[in-house]
Amino acid sequence: MRSSKKDLRDAIRTARGAVAGWSGKTAMNRGQVLYRVAELMEGRRAQFVEEVAAAEGLADAAAGAVVDRAIDRWVWYAGWADKISQVIGTVNPVGAPYFNFSIPEPTGIVGVVAPDASSLLALVSRVAPAVVGGNAVVVLASETRPLPAVTLGEVLATSDVPPGVINILTGLRRELVPVLAGHMDVNALDTWGVPREMRESVEESAVENVKRISRPPRNADDRFDWLDDRRAQRPEWIASYLEIKTVWHPIGV
Repeated sequence: MRSSKKDLRDAIRTARGAVAGWSGKTAMNRGQVLYRVAELMEGRRAQFVEEVAAAEGLADAAAGAVVDRAIDRWVWYAGWADKISQVIGTVNPVGAPYFNFSIPEPTGIVGVVAPDASSLLALVSRVAPAVVGGNAVVVLASETRPLPAVTLGEVLATSDVPPGVINILTGLRRELVPVLAGHMDVNALDTWGVPREMRESVEESAVENVKRISRPPRNADDRFDWLDDRRAQRPEWIASYLEIKTVWHPIGV
């Protein structure tokens, strides 16, 4: 299916309606929901292997390794759900009779342009850190290899992920990316899958409402190894889509 600009705007509207409910869940519950996504993917492993092999030109064994890593990546990020606030939040020392807390909160709606080179694993690797912190996402799947993302969408639809939290669209980057980047109700943008020739204009559009931007490492592009756990799964990627709220409270009150 080739999504239209209207489809994208509708997906953003749907995501906005889902943010409050998803971010309002306990961190433990969000982790449980994402664990369940991994379980459902495991149940359809053979289908994912077949689709990844066809999409990326891999042998079955190599495609199986990619699918297994995608499942494990959901599990890894799910485990961070109730831990990330302890890592990046803190109690700050102040010279007054107050408690001062720094507390991470979700940014809101994250637009994700998934990399073309890895139709399933890269998509999961960019979506999972955004949603585990309480954000909703609108994802543009691989333009040239969309089928594994479509099947993932079917998995999400039958999981416990609330409707509107993860919205996956397929279509042409040249049509949809500028709309995603310029939309005033999108709070952050993941540009890992934005074509190199579009990146400057996309970031210029994103500054109109001061979107957070997550960029790939310089010269990474298609050479990035999504199977490398040391590089491709990082708690810093969760923190990329969290805002730090500072709260003062009088001691003894």
